[in-house]
Amino acid sequence: MITIGIRAAPKVVTFAVYDSDSRTVINVEEIKIPVAFSLPDRLKYVRSNLLDVLREYKIVQAGIRETEPAAQSSNIERIQIESIIQEAFASSELKGYYVGQIASISAKIGIDRTAFKPLVEGSREYHVENWTAMTAAAREAVLCAVGAVNA
Repeated sequence: MITIGIRAAPKVVTFAVYDSDSRTVINVEEIKIPVAFSLPDRLKYVRSNLLDVLREYKIVQAGIRETEPAAQSSNIERIQIESIIQEAFASSELKGYYVGQIASISAKIGIDRTAFKPLVEGSREYHVENWTAMTAAAREAVLCAVGAVNA
């Protein structure tokens, strides 16, 4: 099964495509959001590009790394981007998707929630090629993609 994991930020959306049959990461990439666009156009840009990615890789299930509710400072733009990604998933042909925070992503991949941050920071290895060379956002996207197998 081919899954995707998403980690959104105000200027970029990082995604990881995962093949659960071979247990390999097929691709990790960023959708850079043009800052010159108005907010509605930025959201439209993310939605359009993401739907293209879903079609290109024939994604079956997906996961989104959601902002923690207890975050010290919520970024409204990130939350809007996460929302448009959910809308894109809902209007796609995905069989299932989930929106997860640290606890739910950890549960879906079968690790203790205390192991999540060291994995994202790269101080703990994960069974994915080039794990420590990835950015923290890419690692979160990979973990979301692995968790999407259980979406």
